Amino acid sequence: MMILMILGILLGILVVLLLAALVHTLLIPSRISAYQAPEADAKAQMLAEKLSKMVQYNTVSVPETDQREQFLGFHRLLESLFPRVHASLEKTEIDGNLLFFWKGKQHDRPLVLMSHQDVVPAEGEWKHPPFSGDIAEGLVWGRGTSDTKCTVMAFFQAVEELLEAGYVPEQDVYLSSSCTEEWAGDGCPKLVDHLEKRGVHPFLVCDEGGGIITEPIGGIHGNFAMVGVFEKGKADILVKARSHGGHASAPTKGTPIARLADFVHELEHHNPFRQKMSREVSAMFETLAPYASFPMKYVFSNLWLFRPLLVKALPLISAQAGAMLKTTVACTMQKGSDAYNVLPQEASLGLNVRFIPHQAMEESLGILRKMTEKYGLEMEVMHASDPSRSVDIHGEGFSLVQQVIAQTFPGCPSSPYVMTGATDARNYERISENVVRFAPVIYGPEQMKGMHGLNETIAVNCLPGAVMFYQNLIRANR
Repeated sequence: MMILMILGILLGILVVLLLAALVHTLLIPSRISAYQAPEADAKAQMLAEKLSKMVQYNTVSVPETDQREQFLGFHRLLESLFPRVHASLEKTEIDGNLLFFWKGKQHDRPLVLMSHQDVVPAEGEWKHPPFSGDIAEGLVWGRGTSDTKCTVMAFFQAVEELLEAGYVPEQDVYLSSSCTEEWAGDGCPKLVDHLEKRGVHPFLVCDEGGGIITEPIGGIHGNFAMVGVFEKGKADILVKARSHGGHASAPTKGTPIARLADFVHELEHHNPFRQKMSREVSAMFETLAPYASFPMKYVFSNLWLFRPLLVKALPLISAQAGAMLKTTVACTMQKGSDAYNVLPQEASLGLNVRFIPHQAMEESLGILRKMTEKYGLEMEVMHASDPSRSVDIHGEGFSLVQQVIAQTFPGCPSSPYVMTGATDARNYERISENVVRFAPVIYGPEQMKGMHGLNETIAVNCLPGAVMFYQNLIRANR
């Protein structure tokens, strides 16, 4: 009888909580994201042609290779496209990496606009050749169009036009562009070293990372400015299994590949990492809630009640959303015997790990090391870095970016966003408190698929908005 009473009380409490959540949801007005880029005009076409020329110049970066001469050629192209920038701003070139200084009336709130020159290789069969820069179907085609020569073009053009109008910025402005971002090279660190020696402490740094994302979460329709506020840490790990080898006709138990397979199976089916919703991810769901269908709105706007359920469900619904909650491990490379009938003396597995702040590099590597030891494996960390520091989502820097987004893209909601990839921006965190990741261009489903994939594109009609965003950000920083 007592148990039934307790169950009845608990059920009553649950009903009250659900009703309270329902009332709260009903009090939140539903909204729609109204922003659409305007139709392409003559200016959009002119910007597309500039971007096309930049795409035509192959800037694929090769790890640990001196490519300075190749990038100096690209710099000459930039000079031809943006002559006023090159004539009026102080230019610093370090091993192919670029930094331009535009002196402002004041110097206490420097602004850094940045994006990288280099691109990843382009393989496979493309609809338009990857370095053609073709302008067709309302798109610019080619490697680097969206990642991220579009933003390099946009902030150079923004300054070019302001110079033409005789504008002098209220605060110092820096244009920063490395040529080693795609392999996490030392290009950007060299630029940051240079600024640090000059005593420059930027008030705000704006790099790529987020963007105006079409349908950022399934079921939430429209364009949303997703502003990256921190990025996960990263490691590349080599896991090895050894044995005495032997003939495949008489296999023993626990061969190298079998042990690696057991290890991978445990990774895939028994997540060893703790899932947790950070305040930044919570803020993202709360921001998106009014734009969601009612069931999603009910959950997203009442995280005080549904957070544990959402933390469990998200990884099952969306890999991207799930990656914002935990350290992730992807198995990316595997090697064993060179013959079908030979047991390998050594087999190896490559892992790409992305660390979440609540379970950062040291703790996550410790978990993986215990797992490898369990299966008699060796683990070698090839490279590792901790998650970046988060921007204060209630601070002045983040608020300034949100204000400029609202001014430039009317009707486009903005939200904090967690970067699951890596950018050059993390290097600036040692000299700046406000490092945001936001490319002011529209990334629809095709653009998201094309980044590092086939048929990379960017829409022609979103390019003027990108230029305007950078101009408005320069003007707003006082």
